[in-house]
Amino acid sequence: MSKATGDPERAINGFLSVAQLLEEPRLARLYTYILRNGEVTIDDIVANTDTPRTTAYSDTGTLVDLGVLKRDEAEKTHTYTATPITLTANLDGDTYTITPTLIEVIGRSPQDQDLDLLIEKHGIGKLAAALTYAIPYVEGGMTERVAARELGLQPAFGIAILQALREVILDMQEDDPYFDQIRNARDEPITEDA
Repeated sequence: MSKATGDPERAINGFLSVAQLLEEPRLARLYTYILRNGEVTIDDIVANTDTPRTTAYSDTGTLVDLGVLKRDEAEKTHTYTATPITLTANLDGDTYTITPTLIEVIGRSPQDQDLDLLIEKHGIGKLAAALTYAIPYVEGGMTERVAARELGLQPAFGIAILQALREVILDMQEDDPYFDQIRNARDEPITEDA
């Protein structure tokens, strides 16, 4: 009898967890806050994220249930740590890896009009594509105008998106253990069917 490789239940649950983080910016923001800060308490969350205490308890509970946070109940004051997650999708040979950096972008989108507008008008897929162009822009390998043009965005809007993503990239490079798995448009150009 052969044994299947991997755990399909864990894989599907992980996929669903990532999907929920991509759909709920508040949860995404809390997840990446904990990932960046290591071990935190509810008091830390309330003090540093302007989250109401009841919401902090509810959201950490949701993230624990999703399997992306661990709660240490050894002490009276529980602490939370984030499990770094990654999800690689392959559709007809086109591969993209979702890492905590994209989740951080989702978490910041409600506070950034440009990112929010990009998601509203073009969807999360375009946001992920923009992230692939923001990396070479931040590294100095591509200009803002070229990246905006390649993304098919109006130059001023594309530049605003790249600048917003620049901040995320600079903040997450050290904290996202899968950062190097994010596609870089300079290495693998994205082609869109006309």
